[in-house]
Amino acid sequence: MPIYEYRCSSCGTEFEKLVRASDTPECPSCHGRDLDKLLPSFAVSSKEKTMQAAAKSRAKAAHHARRDNIAAEHEIERHRREDH
Repeated sequence: MPIYEYRCSSCGTEFEKLVRASDTPECPSCHGRDLDKLLPSFAVSSKEKTMQAAAKSRAKAAHHARRDNIAAEHEIERHRREDH
């Protein structure tokens, strides 16, 4: 039985499933059956993996930068209120 990778069209969950030819897999989160079969990770080139990892890293860094900026703005505002 091969292991396939899927993404649920309903909730976006990605998962692996050991599937027999006669089985119809379902999403472990929402139990939906509208699934997209993904390319196995070994079938994706290292360039594609690198680009995906870089994009994910940039998105994560941007999220942290926004969070840090918001925290800094709150801290500045708190100090302004204390000074007056």
